[in-house]
Amino acid sequence: MAKVSRSISLLIRLGIAAACAIAAIIMATSHDSTNFFGITMDAKFQYTPAFEYFVIANAIGSAYNILVLFVPPGSSLSGLIIITDVIIEMLLTGAMAATGALSELGKHGNSHAGWIPICNQIPKYCDHVMGSLISAFVALVVFLLVILYNIYKVISLDLDLHVCAH
Repeated sequence: MAKVSRSISLLIRLGIAAACAIAAIIMATSHDSTNFFGITMDAKFQYTPAFEYFVIANAIGSAYNILVLFVPPGSSLSGLIIITDVIIEMLLTGAMAATGALSELGKHGNSHAGWIPICNQIPKYCDHVMGSLISAFVALVVFLLVILYNIYKVISLDLDLHVCAH
C-alpha cells in the first residue's frame, strides 16, 4: 500500500511540475503585434513585471516539485517539505493573482480610469496568457490538494502516536 501511495504521489507531483512548466513556457512564448495609426506596437510578457513574476514563480514551482521527488519518504526533510510546499503555493498564488488582475484589465479595460481593453488588438497574446493562467490554475488547485493531504497524514500520524502512547 505504501508503494502505491508513493507512486501516486510521484505522479501527482510530476503533473504539478508539468502544469507549472507549461504555464511558464506558454507565457514566455506569448507575443503579438498590432499596427496603431501606422505604428507597430508589440506585446511581450517581458513588458509586464507581473507576467515576468508569473514565469519565474511557475518555473520555481516546477523545479521544486521535481526536486521533492528525490526526497525519500519518512526522511527528516519530510516536515520541511510541508512548510516549503505552503511557501511555494503562496508564491504561485501571488503570481496567479497579479497575472489574473492584469489579464482582466487587458481584456475589459477600466472605464473609470480611461483604460481601453487591448485584447481586441492582440488576441493571440491574450489567448496565450489565458492558456497559461488555466495551466497554472490547475497546478495551483492540485498542489493545494497535495498540501492538504500531507497535512492530514501528519495529523493522523500524530493522533495515532498519541493514542498508542496511552
